[in-house]
Amino acid sequence: MAGIFRQLATIGVTLLGLLILTFVIGRIMPVDPVRAIVGEEATREVYENVYRQLGLDKPMWQQFLYYIRDVLSLDFGTSLRTGQPVAQDILQVLPATIELATLAIVIGAGVGIPMGVWAAVYKDKWQDQIIRVISLTGHSMPIFWTGMIGLLVFYAALGWVGGSGRMSQFYIGVVPDRTGFLLIDSALAGEWEVFKSAINHLILPASLLGYSSSAYITRMTRSFMLDQLNQEYVTTARVKGLSARRTVWSHAFGNIKVQLVTIIALAYGSLLEGAVLIETVFAWPGFGQYLTSTLRMGDMNALMTCVLLVGVIFITLNLISDLLYRAFDPRTR
Repeated sequence: MAGIFRQLATIGVTLLGLLILTFVIGRIMPVDPVRAIVGEEATREVYENVYRQLGLDKPMWQQFLYYIRDVLSLDFGTSLRTGQPVAQDILQVLPATIELATLAIVIGAGVGIPMGVWAAVYKDKWQDQIIRVISLTGHSMPIFWTGMIGLLVFYAALGWVGGSGRMSQFYIGVVPDRTGFLLIDSALAGEWEVFKSAINHLILPASLLGYSSSAYITRMTRSFMLDQLNQEYVTTARVKGLSARRTVWSHAFGNIKVQLVTIIALAYGSLLEGAVLIETVFAWPGFGQYLTSTLRMGDMNALMTCVLLVGVIFITLNLISDLLYRAFDPRTR
């Protein structure tokens, strides 16, 4: 029970620190929120009225308390760019990024974990060298460059995948927006042509993000496995005649699952908030493109909410990692 209270206290302190950081960012950014609302031609009287309406004439500590009040009531203000509540904007764009990042992490983990194990088993042999070169390449190449090359090769030249956007222009408006997740909505509506088009457009950006993520997962898996394969229990299992496959996957790999949970969770969080470049290249209407637009427009309400959301995502993923720790490893309970 005490452990639960400590964990809740830690989360509370972390969230408070995140709120303070977000508030400070909003105040030190070289953007005048009043001028962004009223425009450059507004009179001094209009400027001062809006200044007071925003509460900027109040002491800083009072402004911070108002900010906490608004956040707790899920009132993040209105976006200057769209004229809609920021929360509504984010709910519209976030599903597209979740769809992209989820498929990417499935690809990244599905490729990276086996490659990392294989590299560890064949340490310093040609298999290991090839895998390390592939991982280094994926980690080193800029994602916007691989995105453009991918479009040129697989879309423009070969025609294997769809181009930019989430689906073909022909299908826009065909599927009712129920969940925001195009694959789910098209499947619920029975529009399988739209579903096929969505998969066709999703597979290339997700694969490129997944390749970039798999490079990190491969290197970490290899490192964890090398540590386990050098343990005495592995040597004992081999001396007793246990097969190499069972020794690697049942014993050694079983002991790194807890560590991999954290690695995959952090990689997933990075994909959710770091897909800005790939979304820009593929004109993907997701969170990353929304964040880029808010930066260009100096939309402080939207920008502060995006920063806050990224922090909450990582806090949530760390909490989930802790819970999975307890599920996979009884020693941590």
